[in-house]
Amino acid sequence: MRKFVLTAIVAAITAVSFAAPSQAGYYSDDCQPYCFIKKVKAYDAYGNVIIKKIRVCE
Repeated sequence: MRKFVLTAIVAAITAVSFAAPSQAGYYSDDCQPYCFIKKVKAYDAYGNVIIKKIRVCE
């Protein structure tokens, strides 16, 4: 019984590890997202300018 449970756990981990990467980064019809860097300007409590670079994908 113990051997069967251990085998089942190893099989489940193996199946999940192969299933997750196969779907990562898949786009149907070779449609890649368009990404660009957006600069956002904000001010802190002392009035200093803070510029953040944010990656935006559509």
